[in-house]
Amino acid sequence: MIIKHNNQIFTDDSTKATKDTIFVESKQNKQYTQDAKTNGAKIIQSKDLINYFDFSPIKVVGITGTNGKTTTAGAIYSFLLDLGYKVALQGTRGFFINDTKIEDYSLTTPVQLENFAHIAQAIANQCDFFIMEVSSHAIAQNRIEGIEFALKAHTNITSDHLDYHKTLQDYINTKNSFFQDDTPKIINKDDTKIKFKLKNAYSYGMDNPATYKVQAYTLQNGISVALANFNNIVTFNTPLIGLFNIYNLTCAVASVHILTKKDLQTICDVVDNFAGVSGRMQVALEDPLTIVDFAHTPDGMKKVFESFASSDIIVVFGAGGDRDRIKRPVMGKFATEFATKIILTSDNPRFEDPDIIIDDILKGISTKEKVTIELNRKEAIKIALQSAKDYDNPVILVLGKGDEQYQIIYDKKFAFNDIDIIQKLSATI
Repeated sequence: MIIKHNNQIFTDDSTKATKDTIFVESKQNKQYTQDAKTNGAKIIQSKDLINYFDFSPIKVVGITGTNGKTTTAGAIYSFLLDLGYKVALQGTRGFFINDTKIEDYSLTTPVQLENFAHIAQAIANQCDFFIMEVSSHAIAQNRIEGIEFALKAHTNITSDHLDYHKTLQDYINTKNSFFQDDTPKIINKDDTKIKFKLKNAYSYGMDNPATYKVQAYTLQNGISVALANFNNIVTFNTPLIGLFNIYNLTCAVASVHILTKKDLQTICDVVDNFAGVSGRMQVALEDPLTIVDFAHTPDGMKKVFESFASSDIIVVFGAGGDRDRIKRPVMGKFATEFATKIILTSDNPRFEDPDIIIDDILKGISTKEKVTIELNRKEAIKIALQSAKDYDNPVILVLGKGDEQYQIIYDKKFAFNDIDIIQKLSATI
């Protein structure tokens, strides 16, 4: 890409490098450095890019974890806005400044130059905070190099992206490397896989002693939580559902408290205003209750299932093609344990044969009579809606794609949104 800042032009693309540009060399593009030199560009190392930017006016917050990044980042953003701050948000849903969407989604964490451009844009808009999701790819590829974080937040570490990281341990190590410096950090104390430097570490959790400890909660008509910060007991309420959202919201409350030092109950009082993130435990239909969620990992699916353990679960899901195959049978295993009816379908198959993806999931399903296979995702959702009448307490869970607006088949994107499909089909059934 190419950006302009303080009358200087920066690029990480050698084809756009000229005598008037500064070429930022990273481990991803260093093989093209000679081309940039030939084009007359000045060359700098990616670690030195920060010397051309002044980020001192803003506090940057980075959130990483396997699941919950988007909801936690969105909640922090929402709470800060409600408390009167100017805030930018960058992540899976796009780039926002003060409640205005500036750009659509590209990557969870963009390349280094784009990160710098967004932070500079937030500063130009007088933002006090810049909230960003941080992916494991971004950590491994140094996309966040040069960014000084005011706070780093950890949601959880389970298993994902093994198509890239190759081993679970490499993935865990990559996530943990984000928390090995002296930066203030907020850690999920109930996560057994997290390793972090103790200096400037705060914690939250339900099961273990923590700086921010959930003392009690209910999941009736949303969520109500009693939260202890040492001897200070506060409460918050939310219409969101799901046990895992207690973790997400507690992390967000704690983060805002650490960042602003405002009264903790004052922060908790704005939690109820946060309506959640599109495509994350989103109610698409009330009758039959139909939930759309982005859950695409075994742990993510398990947490959604546990939220409806007393219901007759009808689940529709698949798995992304050309991605981590190891997780597929585990996803099938959890579906078997929790669901009454399983409808296997396509997610984003990309260049992979959808039948092979389904076969991988089936390896984890012991009770095959629960399973219906329908590769056409729209037809699979239709089957789920039609099946609801056969159960006394049904809940339909459509998992894997959340609020995505497309389905990827080969290298083409076709318009497809689970929520729109559900609502249109419900009118005909």
